Amino acid sequence: MTTMTVSAPTLPTACGELSDAVVAALSSGDTSALPTVSSDVDPMGRDLQLALQTLYELHYRGFAGVDAGLEWDPELLRLRAVLEARFLANLRDNVEPGDDPVAEMDALSVETTSGTGPSWFLKDEGTWDQMREYFAHRSLYHLKEGDPHAWAIPRIQGQAKAAFVAVEFDEYGGGRGDRVHQQLWADLMTAADLDPTYLAYLDRVPAETLATVNLMSLLGLHRSRRGATLGHFAAIEITSSPGSARFVAGLRRLEAPEECVHFYAEHVEADAVHEQVMRHDVIGDLLRREPELAPDVVFGMRSLAYLDDLAGDRLVAAWRRRESSLLA
Repeated sequence: MTTMTVSAPTLPTACGELSDAVVAALSSGDTSALPTVSSDVDPMGRDLQLALQTLYELHYRGFAGVDAGLEWDPELLRLRAVLEARFLANLRDNVEPGDDPVAEMDALSVETTSGTGPSWFLKDEGTWDQMREYFAHRSLYHLKEGDPHAWAIPRIQGQAKAAFVAVEFDEYGGGRGDRVHQQLWADLMTAADLDPTYLAYLDRVPAETLATVNLMSLLGLHRSRRGATLGHFAAIEITSSPGSARFVAGLRRLEAPEECVHFYAEHVEADAVHEQVMRHDVIGDLLRREPELAPDVVFGMRSLAYLDDLAGDRLVAAWRRRESSLLA
């Protein structure tokens, strides 16, 4: 088993005006000179996404040498709110609204026989180097798996809370440190000869990868978006089992280390059970108590699909050009 480091990560390398200002403020502790956000900033550009990711990380493990008290600095929160508003507006513009979570979950449950995303590509034709690149991208999420959605626990009630905690209990290894999914991913990274350190590949991933993780923090950190948080998590659990099965097939084809196969094999079985719990005991009970949250639940599901498609398309397009999907 890989020993996961508990030390805080280092600050990322800035890539534009916004991320440079955030990194400088955190390095110095002086937040008095944070910039205004121009109206033409690209909400899906790497500068905004990296700035937002860096601000969100203050609520997780923080950064080495950065004052933990800056988590609640008013000026940083002000900037974060502006960046969030730009990101959320872009999602609203690109994600079709809906108000029927049951129909949405039914549609997600239909298994397709073909597809164009990374799991399909890596199942049949991807190389071991491309699989390892995929691991690097996904490390930003899987090394904090369970954490972004856990913000919802104190914000829901009754059966929805009890069932959601039961699913999260599995994410955290059922009480066993060596079974925590974050730990299983660190083991996978080590077996694949990659760096298992938290945020090790932050400087190597594009905006699309950052956005998929930022979405979880954007939803999870706000009580007003608890419906979208649970919708997002439900969609992950519903789609995870068949996707994980494709990764198992691809990893077996590539004769990958058993630790890599094990991570996805674990999700094939566990997430099939989680799907039913999320559908009936979590989302079902939530909407019986708060039916007005139905559009938010659908938004969380569709936002996941929208950003995952953007990130997946970028990866597969690079691979088909025989190029690396990671930044230099």
